[in-house]
Amino acid sequence: MPHDTPLIATIVAGLGLAFVFGAIANRFRIPPLVGYLIAGVLVGPNTPGFVADAGLANELAEIGVILLMFGVGLHFSLKDLLSVRAIAVPGAIVQIGFATALGAGLAWMLGWSMGAGLVFGLALSVASTVVLLRALQERRLIETERGRIAVGWLIVEDLAMVLALVLLPALAGVLGGQEHVEAHSSGLLSLPASYGVWGVVGITLAKVAAFVIVMLVVGRRVIPWVLHYVAHTGSRELFRLAVLAIALGVAFGAAKLFGVSLALGAFFAGMIMSESALSHRAAEESLPLRDAFSVLFFVSVGMLFDPFSLISNGWPILATLAIIVIGKSLAAFAIVVVFRYPIATALMISASLAQIGEFSFILAELGVGLKLLPEQGRDLILAGAILSIVLNPLMFFAVDWMKPWLERRAGKAALLDEAKPIGPATEPGQLASVAAPVEEDDPPQRTALTGHSILVGYGRVGSLVGASLKKAALPFLVIEDADKTLAKLRDDGIETVSGNAASSEVFAAANPEGASRLILAIPNAFEAGQIVLRARAANPKINVIARAHSDAEVEHLKGLGADTVIMGEREIARGIVEEVMEGRAEAAEEPKTPIT
Repeated sequence: MPHDTPLIATIVAGLGLAFVFGAIANRFRIPPLVGYLIAGVLVGPNTPGFVADAGLANELAEIGVILLMFGVGLHFSLKDLLSVRAIAVPGAIVQIGFATALGAGLAWMLGWSMGAGLVFGLALSVASTVVLLRALQERRLIETERGRIAVGWLIVEDLAMVLALVLLPALAGVLGGQEHVEAHSSGLLSLPASYGVWGVVGITLAKVAAFVIVMLVVGRRVIPWVLHYVAHTGSRELFRLAVLAIALGVAFGAAKLFGVSLALGAFFAGMIMSESALSHRAAEESLPLRDAFSVLFFVSVGMLFDPFSLISNGWPILATLAIIVIGKSLAAFAIVVVFRYPIATALMISASLAQIGEFSFILAELGVGLKLLPEQGRDLILAGAILSIVLNPLMFFAVDWMKPWLERRAGKAALLDEAKPIGPATEPGQLASVAAPVEEDDPPQRTALTGHSILVGYGRVGSLVGASLKKAALPFLVIEDADKTLAKLRDDGIETVSGNAASSEVFAAANPEGASRLILAIPNAFEAGQIVLRARAANPKINVIARAHSDAEVEHLKGLGADTVIMGEREIARGIVEEVMEGRAEAAEEPKTPIT
């Protein structure tokens, strides 16, 4: 009996082709997301052959956005968010205003109305959540100061776009469109224009504030309690289900009841859950689904793209792309530099924001529905999104190349003796506590240690290893990239190298040539393998100890040159067996009571 299975067909075609083209892209040292976008173009309606269900693909992609923002929230805290408010709030607002003005200027050149220019400019001003977070995760920057600034900037943009989506229907008549349109979503986004502009703004802000209060007052108590209760049941299946239910449920409820975006709701759910001791486990349980659905996001974006529009709208597409990649980047760079952050931080923020994504599509659809934006504007936004996402990895390569030149031009060497903010300022121009006069974005200084141990990673495993090395008075240093962990290590008097050990600059600073031992306490076997190869090339005699989670990972790391690979499950079993055998031996040695 034949069955109509559009959902299964969309998932199979999307993930299958994404894997094929992602693997091909990776083989040619191109970011895999380019392959995912090509897969989307091939299953989209603008190319011959199989056409996936675009509506289903978009909804599946939305799940990816929810899980991704939930994961970011798990590694974020309210304190982190407030600590970057001085740069994130004014920075995002000024950047949105500048990009909107550039977009409106291009719209005027194309002969569009003022309303069309406003919608078009706003759509070009907001970065894609998925692309930005993927870039930060790949470079292990989310827990750094630069990562916190980027995420805080993203949250402010998110709130601004929610407000824009609410106000556009109310202002449509004034801007030259039609006042009423079928609601694209229920809840806040369909507030009637009869409330007036200020009434709509007031209700919007009140509901957003209500959502934040509910999450901080009720969610702070309920979410951790639910997690701990489920954890005590001993069911991993129930725990995984609880994590997903909380992430998706809070996001959906936030959108329907309070009118905030699904992504913002998921972020707050993760941020509240991060206060639980079980947050690390929650992050691990949501990771596989997060990765799979974020791939479907890129596939869904590719499905919207018509490759033939590159011919019919050549120069407008180039102008749109210039606004996204150059205009936004320059604005962000200038803002961050004005706030006296390091040049490398300004470059990273600029590269992160040089693309557009999901909110841009929503704004474009709403603008077309309200008769504010011509269909050509939607096509330009889609083309700009696709091309900017493809070019975004190249932006990061470009900023890495530009950083030394810009720093030399800024005369940075002459400022090394001055105090620097080691954390984000709480107010514009205010400096945090003063530390060593070396910028955190500089290449790390080479250690003077010899015959030492290099400990890579200072999480749950690495901290235990480090404590034992310190107790035994063995010389060692730690390579770590999380700002909070680095600050704690320095307070404890432990030498550190800041950054990702897979980077040649960072690893060289640990003096592997003079080290006696390399301890890899990170859980990522692929990244550990790169470090093993780098260590063997620098010092063939170094003793390499690594950790693994499976027999395949053990073989992988040993094949690359690790001397000892310890698998957690195997060591747990060995400890249990030793405990049992010691118990039996003690029982056998007990003198038997004579029977009388």
